[in-house]
Amino acid sequence: MVRVSQSTSLADYRAALSTPGSRRPLIASLLGRLPIAMTGLAAMLYVQRETGSFAIAGLVSASSLVGVAMGSVVQGRLIDRFGPTRPLLTTAAMFAVALVSLSLSIEAHAATPVLVLLGWSIGITEPMVGSASRALWGRLIADERVKNAAFAYEAISMEVFFILGPGLAGVLVAAPWAGTGMIVGGVCMIVGASMFALSPAVRAWGPAPRGQARSLLGALAGAGMRTLALAALGFGIVIGFVEVAAPAAATKAGNPALGGVLLSVFSVGSVAFGVAYSLRPWPRRMGSRLPVLLAAFGLMVAVLAWPSTLWGLAIAMVVAGAMVTPQSATHSTAIELVAPKGTAAEAFGWVLTAVTLGIAVGQSISGYLVEHHGPYASFLTAGAAALVISAVVWALRSTMAAPEPEPVPTYSSL
Repeated sequence: MVRVSQSTSLADYRAALSTPGSRRPLIASLLGRLPIAMTGLAAMLYVQRETGSFAIAGLVSASSLVGVAMGSVVQGRLIDRFGPTRPLLTTAAMFAVALVSLSLSIEAHAATPVLVLLGWSIGITEPMVGSASRALWGRLIADERVKNAAFAYEAISMEVFFILGPGLAGVLVAAPWAGTGMIVGGVCMIVGASMFALSPAVRAWGPAPRGQARSLLGALAGAGMRTLALAALGFGIVIGFVEVAAPAAATKAGNPALGGVLLSVFSVGSVAFGVAYSLRPWPRRMGSRLPVLLAAFGLMVAVLAWPSTLWGLAIAMVVAGAMVTPQSATHSTAIELVAPKGTAAEAFGWVLTAVTLGIAVGQSISGYLVEHHGPYASFLTAGAAALVISAVVWALRSTMAAPEPEPVPTYSSL
């Protein structure tokens, strides 16, 4: 197995963020990714306010997640094939139409199937600026340490957006018009995606060479990518369990308003530890790092079943949350090692899809466990699921080795 060093320094972060040509796409991607955890939630709150039904709102939110899971892979493959400019501008325009259509349908109190379909449409057309941004760093930066710092920055910034997004959605739903949050988030995505797509560094990223062989499986043609997707799925499953069980624990304690606070604390712990971990990641081997981090995450989440007070649970969630950003950064970095050549954006799309589907699975199982056995059974089950999946990833760790370089022709072989 190839040993890969991914340690970084603060100087590497400075070098990454000051890379020539990166300023405009960097600012644009911040704007385009800020509402990533805001738009879907704002749409759900908007639907609930207008229909009075959490059931309908939940269906619209779930359909949006399914759309995102599907769209991230499709858009990633298009970005790898044609470059980001045309796919992002096209999806931004389609997203605008879907967003306006959903808003008008909510106001008109359209039938539930219509709202669900339009919820799916805003998910599948959501511009995947994150996939393009992550792939762009690999083109702008040659130094491996600086490149790894850029990938860590992507993971940390995404976690910050997941902290800010729900809070912004909650604030804006209280505006005079309940759809304010959904529209504000959508406009940020559209403007950010368009600015990113039209920046010089992105426009210089042209189509892939004609005649380049492409597997129908795309990025998943690599065995290492399939292992990475499995690790991402396990990561998402654990997140899904926690996102349901933590608010349920707050509700059981008689303080339902603290459910969102607990999830914010979970994310704050992630961001705080993310930078420190990137300076000296462990284990050093990527094949070992994926299962070890997932197993550690599962054990820490299982410990959440132990505290008997919300204060104790909050402290435990800070500790457990420390494992979130290191895994996100590791998933992003591993793509460079295992994704087939020319599939970086699609590979990142598969990681996003795996995490999204994992969250959906975790939330659905956690909801059942919380209702029938309490939130602490959900925390324990999440830990068990993480350990099982991490064992499988450990067994497949040899697939995470870097592919052998193509042989160089010699006179004797000509």
